[in-house]
Amino acid sequence: MKYPSPADIEEMKARGYDRSTIESAMELSKRWHEAEAIRDAIKAAFAGVKLGGGVGLRQAQAIDGYEDDETCAACREQDEKEDWSRITVELLDECNSSLSFFDDEGMRFHLPAYLIADLNGQYSYGMAYTLTQSSQLNEQCWLLNDQQRAAVRRYLEFIADEPEYAGDRAHIKAALESFWSD
Repeated sequence: MKYPSPADIEEMKARGYDRSTIESAMELSKRWHEAEAIRDAIKAAFAGVKLGGGVGLRQAQAIDGYEDDETCAACREQDEKEDWSRITVELLDECNSSLSFFDDEGMRFHLPAYLIADLNGQYSYGMAYTLTQSSQLNEQCWLLNDQQRAAVRRYLEFIADEPEYAGDRAHIKAALESFWSD
């Protein structure tokens, strides 16, 4: 989902790209602007959210690996708990299965990091299944407030038009009409 930003287009102009390439990039940049507005909505909706007592990113990996309580606690000690925006894309990719092991607080804390990484075209795994088909959706997302739910809806509406999510469109549409409806 990487679309050219205004800075990318300026760089293309500076490097002497041909007019048709620049015009094509300018057309694609409309999606960049839309994605940027969604990123801003996500950041605003989840600003100040802390992990609290929720399941952390590495802790969820330990749970996935059937580790003992001591190991899970040690993994949690390493987890970011205060600012989800400090979580790197590399760590999100490494811990992609954590999405299945978060509790409600863990999902609320980590979800914006995953969504923004995906919007930036950096997350190597899709978010559609987690947000549309997971059997844990009700339990994991019930803490989301109206503003947070609206941001997730905007994200889902955006990815429904993305080629890499073509196989998920029916599930996305169904989820938008049910769980993620206004």
